[in-house]
Amino acid sequence: MLEEYRIVGRRASEIAASVERAVGAGELVPGQALPPMRELAARLEVNPNTVAAAYRTLRERGVIETAGRRGSRVRLRPAGTVRGSLRVEAPPGVRDLGEGNPDPALLPSLDGALATAARAYAKRPGMYGEARVDPELEALVRAALDADGVPAGPVAIASGSLDAIERVLVAHLKPGDAVAVEDPGWGALLDLVPALGLRPVPIALDDEGPLPDEVERALNAGARALVVTDRAQNPTGAAIGAARAEELRCVLAGHRGVLLIEDDHGHAIVNLPLYPLAGATDRWAFVRSVAKAYGPDLRVAALTGDAVTVDRVLGRQQLGPGWVSRLLQRAVAHLLATGAVDSDAVARAYGERRDALVQALMERGVEAHGRSGMNVWVPVSDETGAVARLLNAGWAVAPGARFRVAAPQGIRLTVSPLTAADIAPLADAVAAAAQPPRPMSYG
Repeated sequence: MLEEYRIVGRRASEIAASVERAVGAGELVPGQALPPMRELAARLEVNPNTVAAAYRTLRERGVIETAGRRGSRVRLRPAGTVRGSLRVEAPPGVRDLGEGNPDPALLPSLDGALATAARAYAKRPGMYGEARVDPELEALVRAALDADGVPAGPVAIASGSLDAIERVLVAHLKPGDAVAVEDPGWGALLDLVPALGLRPVPIALDDEGPLPDEVERALNAGARALVVTDRAQNPTGAAIGAARAEELRCVLAGHRGVLLIEDDHGHAIVNLPLYPLAGATDRWAFVRSVAKAYGPDLRVAALTGDAVTVDRVLGRQQLGPGWVSRLLQRAVAHLLATGAVDSDAVARAYGERRDALVQALMERGVEAHGRSGMNVWVPVSDETGAVARLLNAGWAVAPGARFRVAAPQGIRLTVSPLTAADIAPLADAVAAAAQPPRPMSYG
């Protein structure tokens, strides 16, 4: 209980750390109220602004939440699941466009790949002390990165994009450091940053990716890392083009000490060229997942970067899981080597659905964004109302709150489950839902 735990500290960082320790130890339980700021300041004999700064840090890290006059309380949910809980369950009869999954019909069969990995394992089982990266997979990944102009660097394998990004952030940053993130952006990343004790700094973007002036502003304000999505940005579909990439490189050239992380999760599902920013700073990492093109359950992502960054990632990984299953690595290597995914055909399939929906919405006077990938972002004035009206019309979509920090409201629609026959009725429903309800008239 709070009466049994005394918050201590003279500086904001010490007060915040005291609360975090108590939450972690279970001495402060979810939902428990914290003292009013002035009361705690008097008890600790510090300025109320110091306690206010500590509480602000705790909110940004996802430890506490504030509800106006009700004061501050320990967050009820774990920090890492806050945005993930902002989803709409699709009841029977409702089409689900909110989960963000790829089309299962476009994923390759894993039978041959897993059988090949199993046969290799039967001849020589994987043991402790062996290379953590399968040599064949490493060679295939490095060749593909070379072809796309990604600078040379060692290769590591992580359990998906988010795992890779987390490991890179932890390798260089400490709690309290600021990280520039796209807004709107990937909800899981927006949860991860505060969960690591880092401070997200939102940067606006357009269809060409992060706005250079926004990146400059964030870096000048002290952001120590920048995370960008090269193509198929979630949720907007933005893709960095040649001109924008050059502008961003110029900005980064003035901030060589910033950690740059690029996420190319859209590889093999988009037909737009890659314009990497890697190498524009001294510390960088480039992450490429197989989830969207080959299957989310494979949990394999490759990353490369400068030698120090990759060495730190591998060193810390060795003290945790050790390595990503070499059976899975060999299966992915087989898929890559045999051309199991026709990336042009996959990109075309998603592109036809996405472009058709964007065009249909534009014809109905609705602004929509979806330059690449499998998602369409629709700005709306009343996000909650639009989601509810679409659900009533038979469509479950993702509320924009899952992806926003300071960006205007919107909704995300994943085109993976759509057929050509779905486009017009869906566009009609979105157009109706995006309009604010008319006020009732009384005659």
